[in-house]
Amino acid sequence: MSVIQWLVLLAPLAGAAIIALVTRRTHSLSAFISVVTVLISFVCSCIVFAKPEISVTEIPWIEIHGFLRVPIGFTLDSLSKTMLVLVSGVGALIHIYSLGYMRDDPGNSRYFASLSLFMFSMLGIVLANNFVMMFIFWELVGLCSYLLIGHWFERDSAAAAAKKAFITNRIGDFGFMLGILMVWGATGSVVFDDIIPQLWRVTSNPTFLTICVLLIFCGAVGKSAQFPLHVWLPDAMEGPTPISALIHAATMVAAGVYMLVRVGFLVQASPDALGVIAWIGTITAVMAALIATQQDDIKRILAYSTLSQLGYMIMAVGLASGEAAMFHLFTHAFFKALLFLGAGSVLVALHHEQDIWKMGGQGRNLFLTFITFGVGMLALIGCPPFAGFFSKDAILSLAYNRNPTIFALALLTAFLTAFYMMRLFVVVFFGKPRSSVARTSREAPTSMLIPLVVLAVLALIGGFNFFARHFLTVPHERDAAQFVPGLALVAMLLGATGAIFLYRGRESDPFSLAILRKKFYFDEFYRALINATQELPARISAFIDRWVIDATAVRGTSGATWSLGALLRLMQVGNLQAYAFIFGLGIVWIIYFALFR
Repeated sequence: MSVIQWLVLLAPLAGAAIIALVTRRTHSLSAFISVVTVLISFVCSCIVFAKPEISVTEIPWIEIHGFLRVPIGFTLDSLSKTMLVLVSGVGALIHIYSLGYMRDDPGNSRYFASLSLFMFSMLGIVLANNFVMMFIFWELVGLCSYLLIGHWFERDSAAAAAKKAFITNRIGDFGFMLGILMVWGATGSVVFDDIIPQLWRVTSNPTFLTICVLLIFCGAVGKSAQFPLHVWLPDAMEGPTPISALIHAATMVAAGVYMLVRVGFLVQASPDALGVIAWIGTITAVMAALIATQQDDIKRILAYSTLSQLGYMIMAVGLASGEAAMFHLFTHAFFKALLFLGAGSVLVALHHEQDIWKMGGQGRNLFLTFITFGVGMLALIGCPPFAGFFSKDAILSLAYNRNPTIFALALLTAFLTAFYMMRLFVVVFFGKPRSSVARTSREAPTSMLIPLVVLAVLALIGGFNFFARHFLTVPHERDAAQFVPGLALVAMLLGATGAIFLYRGRESDPFSLAILRKKFYFDEFYRALINATQELPARISAFIDRWVIDATAVRGTSGATWSLGALLRLMQVGNLQAYAFIFGLGIVWIIYFALFR
């Protein structure tokens, strides 16, 4: 069994190494190797999941007696085993989808090498049994996201988006690293199982505990794109659409939620930190949903939808229910991957036109995409019996029981979700085609359609299948169990009906709110902040360096020295008459000085 455990992790790494070192010039073979290795990882994950008892061995790595112990070890409980199946399964579907989507891309081998390395890194986060190992894989995921978002680096927008994602995540990761160091300093260990018996050393000081938890939470704020570090995720749409699905579904952005649940023994020990986490999630959920109502780019609408749903998950963590957070993470992985891959099918058919107002009528031309995208949309807005209904209901019921204000905002988010997703669905798939490419669109290749069908089935049954039995253990009060689903259903119906009424048959958006189209001016604010704290001081320093230090101190001194030398050179001309003339001038000056001083 230990070999199977290692294959889960190392198969994608082997694929990335073979592609990068051997087959990088053979695109079809590179794609084949990448798909095969991720399928091996998925099969091994299923074997690990099916085994009720698994012995886990550790490999010593860093051993400093009495100071630091960092092993290479795995955590294989029910949480990590199910996450393994989810990550490798959805990842495998995205790999298969990429065969059709990226088949003509000149950087195909580089794409699949980065994709395999990404899978290795994400699986490493899931398996890690200590903070150091998790942090290393955490940073590898950040590197891979940089490579994949900037895959088309020849585009300035893609290169800028990759840098934005990388730098923004480093801000959150710096706080995460400080939190890890504080926990290690207090408990003397970075291994999760060793920290738990020493947890009293942290919890004995509530202020210290709160600081530790909030610093660790910074990592999730960056990776899961929570307010105020959410700005990188919409720009990440510059990467290929399968990468958008991979990052926004079960993998990178889910890593923050998974990490918080994995260290729940620490997070749930601080009520103050839980309150901050709950409100950050709530603010993100509402804010992103509002912004999504005024976006016209199909991928950006789905990106802000991801932000909003991640806000739900973080909200659940803050309300002290990792179970509800993980349940929504699992169902969200299915329907959000489905929606992004469905959007990719539309983009391929429309020659990568992303403006929804240049689409229309695609329900007739792309029938299978229309059906599967509709399934994903209904799951996202929480329509029963699709998966999103059950997981979102768990979070709403939790909020109803524990914080009425958060519950009201979560219900508002459910209304907005139904509104902007139905707006997207109506504008893209109904009405008349609004452009020449929309009139001549054709269904995507079979390799792209098969993952859509599989994910559509999972989005339908995922809410009441084995995921619910394993993770939906959220306590419900009797009145909440009856009251909340009805309110959620009303919010969903109002939002969807309002969107149908406003956007049916429209050729353009009937209203425009600048503050939402400009995303609450966060990018402008950060640009001004960077200009004030970095660009302006840099320009002042450059001015001082050029015109004060260089021009005066350096060039001025050298110029004066050169001028003096030039003057002295005039006196050393080698001409006897000139020397006599200078000598005479000296005599005259001495006589003048002696007589008239």
